[in-house]
Amino acid sequence: MSIEVGGLFGLLLLIADVWAILNIFQSGASTGAKTLWIVLVLILPLVGFILWFLLGPRASSFKR
Repeated sequence: MSIEVGGLFGLLLLIADVWAILNIFQSGASTGAKTLWIVLVLILPLVGFILWFLLGPRASSFKR
């Protein structure tokens, strides 16, 4: 059972990271900031996603 739960968590994390990277690309941030956020999400998937969600650049059409 733990393998199934871990696999499901990994799949959800992958989906969340892809969503974050797409939103980073669509944001109005500078190229350097986008690159830094994408590298952070790729190297530290869970922590990078959480940090991006709380602090990262947003797409210009998305308002908080």
